[in-house]
Amino acid sequence: MTVTDAPDRQRYEAHVGDVLAGFTRYTTEGAAVIFTHTEVEPQFEGEGVGSTLVAGALDDVRRQGRKVVPLCEFVAEYIQKHPVRYGDLVDPGDPAS
Repeated sequence: MTVTDAPDRQRYEAHVGDVLAGFTRYTTEGAAVIFTHTEVEPQFEGEGVGSTLVAGALDDVRRQGRKVVPLCEFVAEYIQKHPVRYGDLVDPGDPAS
């Protein structure tokens, strides 16, 4: 599985081979990446696509030196489950944090 940023579509995408397995949409505001929605294709549900996708997206945000606003419930829950690895990425000005 590969996770790549598709900035022209404002989303990170997870591909299994050439097949789109899932994506997480985002917008940007200043130095913040605002995650708004995550979707996994039905045939890939339960295979860890969502977790791999979000981890890849968050790792990329970290490499860019940006912060995260997790409006997407899946992204927010993933960060809550992995606070040591990703908790510091949450924008301290985010009212949801």
